[in-house]
Amino acid sequence: MIKNMDIEKQKKRQSLRVIISEIIMVFAVVVTVTILAFIVSGYWINSDFEVERQGMLQISSIPSGANVEIDGDSPWLQRTNTSKVLASGEHKIVLTKDGYDSWSKTINIKEGLLYRLHYPRLFLTERTSEHMLPITGDTMATVSPDHATMVFVNNTTKWSFLNLNSDKLEPKPLDISKAFSSVSLAESSSTGLFTGEIIKTDWDNDGDHVLFKVRQDDKIEWVLIDLHDVAKSVNITKEFSADFSDIKILDNSANNLLAVRNHNLHKIDVSGKQISSVLVENIINFDHFDNEIVFTAKHATITVDQPTDTEYYIGYFKLGDDETTELETLTTPAKVVLSRFYDKKYITVLDGNQLSVHQKDDYSETTKFELTFAPDQMVVGHNGEFILMSTDNSLATLDMEADLVREWTIENNNYGWLDNDMLYTVSEGELIVYDFDGYNRRSIAKNTSAHFPVAITDNKWLYYVSDDELIREWIVEH
Repeated sequence: MIKNMDIEKQKKRQSLRVIISEIIMVFAVVVTVTILAFIVSGYWINSDFEVERQGMLQISSIPSGANVEIDGDSPWLQRTNTSKVLASGEHKIVLTKDGYDSWSKTINIKEGLLYRLHYPRLFLTERTSEHMLPITGDTMATVSPDHATMVFVNNTTKWSFLNLNSDKLEPKPLDISKAFSSVSLAESSSTGLFTGEIIKTDWDNDGDHVLFKVRQDDKIEWVLIDLHDVAKSVNITKEFSADFSDIKILDNSANNLLAVRNHNLHKIDVSGKQISSVLVENIINFDHFDNEIVFTAKHATITVDQPTDTEYYIGYFKLGDDETTELETLTTPAKVVLSRFYDKKYITVLDGNQLSVHQKDDYSETTKFELTFAPDQMVVGHNGEFILMSTDNSLATLDMEADLVREWTIENNNYGWLDNDMLYTVSEGELIVYDFDGYNRRSIAKNTSAHFPVAITDNKWLYYVSDDELIREWIVEH
């Protein structure tokens, strides 16, 4: 009897231990999950044992492996590419690497959010110049958006283009004698003469086609050049017997275009040689992202009973849909661009010096800024991360990552894109580069021609023209 009672007591004690163990395990899991949730949300306990909310910095550089200094401190083995949790607020980031110049910027970390720095570029300080190609005659050049192809244009019908990613540069010929109307093939000229004035160029994203806007006397013609089969080039103006005031390439292959004729927007099917009916009437300016289009237009009819604030409007439509959505009425013809940043699309409106950013889906305003000048140009930067606005040598950059605008000036209004995230200008032969927001101004070359584009390609070569020669320099160790 006593033995059976001892067994029962042991069973009860064992059951109690199991229950207590399970309670402790559940409590530990709850505490651990709670702590992890707080950490993921950016909360942390600082050195003063106070709870504060932090953010995260994700930083990379070209070249990789640069030393990272944060607020004057260089953590052991802290290199790009890496991520680091930081307290919310301002932090000064400095990147250095032996044999290279330095890069720095003060950033603002927001609570519970990720801040990406992916564009810092450090230049090799001691570089060897290679003389790649002579540049002769009245030559100009244009570079593809990916900086992989350069087209050389002159006053003859024998143009050429280069693959800049090749170790050995071999110009490939472009016979444009049958593409342009602005060409003279007089018997006294063995090659023919290009007599037009190029006033604008536009590339497709694949770098296979270039759209030229050319002035001949008082006439304008648009010609789409196929670099790999010039016989397939299309004189858009001649093909459709129409005067177009603006044309933009719609898709990567340049098979579809958006064109403005008589203030009306149309879609052009290049291979099918078809032009659509009117998509938007009385259009002022437009932008697109894939097959979605935003625009500013003037109302077709304004009656005396209508207020003047309905004269212009911002609209949106998607190719293939029948309806156009009117988003906002305006008193002035504002400029609009459509972009995507991360997984969201935005419509940015520049009305004089008033800049506003809206969610594309419901046109709700996310942020608004007032500039000190009224830009006449607005372009979307790489991956929609920034929007650059300018007039003459005054610029303003909307940084979508930092959600701020910075105004800055450049040496002159003759500037271009060095790569996806850097601008350049040439002032008195000096090649000067900037980050997209004007920070990290650096002089990286001398005796540079201001009449030719400058490009970085394959993240290793710098191309520029000096003393009538195309120069290439390695900007990273090799």
